[in-house]
Amino acid sequence: MTQKMNVESFNLDHTKVAAPFIRVADVKHLPAGDTLTKYDVRFCQPNAAHLEMPAVHSVEHSFAECVRNHSDAVIDFGPMGCQTGFYLIMVGEPDVPATCDLVETTLKDILTLDAVPAANTTQCGWGAHHSLEGAQAAARGMLAHRAEWEQVMA
Repeated sequence: MTQKMNVESFNLDHTKVAAPFIRVADVKHLPAGDTLTKYDVRFCQPNAAHLEMPAVHSVEHSFAECVRNHSDAVIDFGPMGCQTGFYLIMVGEPDVPATCDLVETTLKDILTLDAVPAANTTQCGWGAHHSLEGAQAAARGMLAHRAEWEQVMA
């Protein structure tokens, strides 16, 4: 890397990480005293694997809906354009172990779903573009490596 980039993830050497993992990607201390923490919830090894878009879309819907059953601190859960993971934004100081527990609980919830939440034309901009099976396979794959989530670098 020749110069520091404005986007934090562009400064991460993607050739040195070992997915899946969960890491703190950014912390913002807001003027009113609140803190926002952005977590990189990486499902796939960058430049080696990725999630298919219907699975990404369905993980996004399912996780965003289910996680709020367990935490009022969640601000947003959104996909990475590279299709290797998601960003989870939460109110509060970084707490990777607690966030890992929250992600684990939420992924287990996804495994129990019989439909993707809000996967219809009334509630979603592309209601037909979902795969519950893909989302559940992604959740199972991530959960299979639960013990490794806090180890970011290979």
